[in-house]
Amino acid sequence: MDSTQVLREHGFDLDLAGEAQLNDMKQLREEFTRFMMLYKFGIDEVTTKLSILQEEFSLVHDYNPIEHLTSRLKTPESIIHKVKRKQCNPSFDSIRASVMDIAGVRITCSFVSDTYRVFDMLTGQQDIRVVEVKDYIKNPKPNGYKSLHAILEVPVFMSTGVVPVMVEVQIRTVAMDFWASLEHKIYYKYNKDVPANLVGELRAAADTANQLDLTMERLHDEVKKFEQSSVVVPTTTRATERPKLSDRTLRDLNEARQSFFQHSDSE
Repeated sequence: MDSTQVLREHGFDLDLAGEAQLNDMKQLREEFTRFMMLYKFGIDEVTTKLSILQEEFSLVHDYNPIEHLTSRLKTPESIIHKVKRKQCNPSFDSIRASVMDIAGVRITCSFVSDTYRVFDMLTGQQDIRVVEVKDYIKNPKPNGYKSLHAILEVPVFMSTGVVPVMVEVQIRTVAMDFWASLEHKIYYKYNKDVPANLVGELRAAADTANQLDLTMERLHDEVKKFEQSSVVVPTTTRATERPKLSDRTLRDLNEARQSFFQHSDSE
C-alpha cells in the first residue's frame, strides 16, 4: 500500500482537491518519502555496525555471540495508526518525537549473557546515544515475554549534514525469539482475543524457554571450563585421558534437548 492509498483511507479527499491542493499533496508525499528514507538509513547504520562486529568475531575470535540479525521499517499505515492511538500532532516533527519504533533491528543471541555483551559493544560506540532501555529479561512482561529493548539515536550522514535518527533495537536469545514469534502468531490468529487455556500454555512455554536458557548458559560455562582445563600433551609422552563433562552436565543437556523438542512438536 503506497502513501496515496493510506491518505485516502484516513479521510484525505484527493478527488476533490484543486491544483494547489494537489501540489501540496505532492510535496507532502515527497516529504514523507524523505522522512522514511532517514529511518531506512538509520537501520543501515546499526546493521553495518553489527555486521562488522559479527565479522570480527568470525575472523579473530573463536565464538560469535550474534546468531541472527533482522530489521524492519514500519509501513505508512502502521505509523498513521500509531499516531492516532497516541493522539499526537500529525506533523513530521511530532511523529519523530512521539513514535520511537519506526525503524527496528532485532539481534538474536545464543545465551542470555550474550544479549548484554552485544548491547555493551554496540552502545559503547562513540556515535551512538542511548535514549531509553527497557530490560524485559530481568523484568519480564506478565505474559512471559523477555527481551532487551533499547531506543538508540544514531547519526545518518546526508549531503546536507548529519541527521540524528531513532532506531529501536531488540536483543534476545534464540529461545526467547522462538517463544515471541509463536506468541505473535497466536495473538494475530485470534485477533488478540486468545482463549484462556492458550494464554496459560503460552506462559508455561515461556517458563520452559527460560529454563532452557538457564540450562544452556550453565552448559556453555562448563564447556568453556572444560576447554580451559584441556592440556596439550607433548608428542614425546603418552597421551592421558582428556577431562570429561560431568554426569550432571550431560543429564541437563539431554533434558534441555528433550524439553525443547517436546514443545516444538506440540505446536
